[in-house]
Amino acid sequence: MKHAYEDRPVDLVTALARARSPENPGPDTSPGPVVRAWPGPPRPVPEAGTGELDLQALLRLSLAASDGSGRLRPAPSAGGLHPVDAELVVGPGCPLPPGRYGYDPLRHRVHRLGREPDGTLPGATVELSVTPRRTVSHYGHRAWPLMLLDTGHVAAALWLAARALGACEPVLRLDGHAEDPLAAVHFPLPERAGEVGPRDGTHPIRHPEGTRPASGAPTPRELPARRSAPPPLRGTPPQDALRAVLDTAVQASAGELAWCAAVGEPQPGLVELAPDGALRRLAAGEARPTLAVWAARQAWIAQAGAVLLAYGCPMDADAPRIRRVHLRAGFAAHLAHVAAVRHGLAARPVGSWQQADLGAAVGAAPGRDWIVHGLVLGTTHPDEEKTS
Repeated sequence: MKHAYEDRPVDLVTALARARSPENPGPDTSPGPVVRAWPGPPRPVPEAGTGELDLQALLRLSLAASDGSGRLRPAPSAGGLHPVDAELVVGPGCPLPPGRYGYDPLRHRVHRLGREPDGTLPGATVELSVTPRRTVSHYGHRAWPLMLLDTGHVAAALWLAARALGACEPVLRLDGHAEDPLAAVHFPLPERAGEVGPRDGTHPIRHPEGTRPASGAPTPRELPARRSAPPPLRGTPPQDALRAVLDTAVQASAGELAWCAAVGEPQPGLVELAPDGALRRLAAGEARPTLAVWAARQAWIAQAGAVLLAYGCPMDADAPRIRRVHLRAGFAAHLAHVAAVRHGLAARPVGSWQQADLGAAVGAAPGRDWIVHGLVLGTTHPDEEKTS
């Protein structure tokens, strides 16, 4: 059984309004294959030679699944459904011949789809699109904002993989102007011969605007090991850790979103970063039970250590702005998640929000500041609770 809106172009403005409504999704349908069936024979990605872009390592650290189900990829996904597909546009200076390729994350293989477009730059560009059926199968009319957030998470996984490998500065395209591909990440060639392969993460590196991390580059071991922690996530994060995670999210949002955090005792309320980097109170009162209702009635959120909230995207936002804001929210939450883990916190993204008009709830104008994405934090991991 297919949902009717799978077979026609999506009206994103209407889709977002419906996803924000209290309407419940219908029964689950089949998600279909976990990866796109690319035409042609699969081929491995060769090892990089001197001065070549290490595509094999980049894809392994960012997109490749760790098991046959496809659930264990370095980028989180709503429901573990992974709707994001990747095509590679390969130019000169790569271990693959120039051309366009489809990537299979289950087998870590590529399928040649054709020649590269005229004007293809040296290096490689990963273009990200989605197969809606996978997410629609469980989330129904709530699927489109989730797929955009997932795409932002995947873009962040690619960007972090480049950082972990010490590759040249990647170029992000998260502007929201295109429907397909939704986003792209271009990896130029190394600036000097031999500037490929793992680094220790301590060397200086330039950062694209809006992506300044809280600390040094991740190591190649960190990225595949990081997973979304299962609930419950209890324990209030220390103030320095909360500041660092919020700062990472704010910087990575590039001005597209505002961020705050819902915290509990001793002073329940919403806090945000002040210009001097300190935490300041945005609103008083316990917000977490309300957030649990807004987040598809996930009751465990009411007792979470803290809930980071990305908000913005008003009701009158057009389709490009909706895409841009959600892509940035996923990108920023992913980097904030990595920062949280580095500070010893458990973290889990939460992307489905209904009737979550945060601005109206704190006394501002309604319809302007809707919750777009969330990242739940805690100091106690579920495994530790079982053994304590």
